[in-house]
Amino acid sequence: MGRYIAQRLLLAIPMVFILLTLLFLLLNAAPGDPVTATLGGRLPPEEIAQRKEALGLNDPLYVQYFNYMGNALTGDFGNPVTDPRSVVQIVLDTAPATIELALAAMLVAILLGITVGALSGRLRDTPFDVGGRLFGILIYAAPVFWTGLLAQLYFSVELGWLPSQQRAGGFDAPEPITGFYVFDSIITGDMAALGTVLSHLVLPAVTLGLLLGGVFIRLVRVNMLQTLRSDYVEAARARGLREHVVLFRHAFKTALIPIITIMGLQFAMLIGNAVLTEHTFTWPGLAQALVGFIGARDYAAVQGIVTFIALVIVGVSLLIDIFTGLVDPRVRY
Repeated sequence: MGRYIAQRLLLAIPMVFILLTLLFLLLNAAPGDPVTATLGGRLPPEEIAQRKEALGLNDPLYVQYFNYMGNALTGDFGNPVTDPRSVVQIVLDTAPATIELALAAMLVAILLGITVGALSGRLRDTPFDVGGRLFGILIYAAPVFWTGLLAQLYFSVELGWLPSQQRAGGFDAPEPITGFYVFDSIITGDMAALGTVLSHLVLPAVTLGLLLGGVFIRLVRVNMLQTLRSDYVEAARARGLREHVVLFRHAFKTALIPIITIMGLQFAMLIGNAVLTEHTFTWPGLAQALVGFIGARDYAAVQGIVTFIALVIVGVSLLIDIFTGLVDPRVRY
C-alpha cells in the first residue's frame, strides 16, 4: 500500500505542473493586462504603470511564469486589483460556504443515486426501472440554474416553506468559528441557528445534488446489473442466502467500487456547477466571489482563485485514488 501511495503522489506532481501551466497560458492569452482592464480610465496612466510594475506585469513572460509557479506551490495565490484582501484571505473567507454546499450536494447525490440506481438494477425492466432511468436523464439534462429558479419559485414563493437566498438571515447566523455554519451551530449548541442554516441549505444543495444524482443513478444501475450476473452472486444464491443479503452484502459492495472513482471525477463538475448554483441562490461562497471578479475583469483574482480550485481538485483526485486502493486490493497490484 505504501508503494501504491508513493506512486500516486509522484503522478500528482506532473498533473499539477501541467494544470498550472495551462491555467497560466490561458489566462495570459487574454488581451491587455489585469490592471489596465480593471482600472483603465479610472486612474492616471502613471499610477497604472506603477501598479503593473509592482505586480511584475512588465517582466518577460517566462519570468512571470516561474514566479507564478513558485508562488502557487508555496500557497501564495496573488493579490486582486479590486480587493484589498489577498486571494488566500478571500479563499479563507468564502471557501467554507462552497465546501459546505458541495458536501451537502454530494450527500444528496449519493443517497439519491445509490438508492434509485441499486433498486433499478435489481428491478430491471420494471416500471420502477424505466421511471428511474427517465428521472436520471431528465435531472442530468436540466440546467442547474433553471432547476434552481423553479425550486425558488415553487418552494419559496408559492409555498413559502424555504428561504431562497443567502446562508442565514442576519442575526440568525451562528457565531463564526470555522466558517462552516452547520458545524459552528452544533459546537456552540445553537439549535435555532442550526435550523435556520439547514433551511437555507436545502434548496441549493438539492438543486446541485440532483444534477450529480442523475449521473450516479445510471452508473450504479449499470454496475449492479453487471455484478448481479457474476458467478459469485449466483453461488451466493445457490447457497440459499436471502435476496437482500445477496443484493446488499455481496453485489452492492462490488458495484460501488467504480462509483468511488467517479465521485472524484465528478467533484470537478460539482465545483463548476457551484458557480451557477451560488449565483442563483446568492450563496456567498468562493464561486460567487469568482463571478464577481470576472465581472470586474480582475484577472489577477480570477487566476488565483482558479489556481486554488485546480489544486483542490488534484488533491481530491489523489485522495480518491488512495481510498480506492484501500477498498479494492486489486487496484494496488
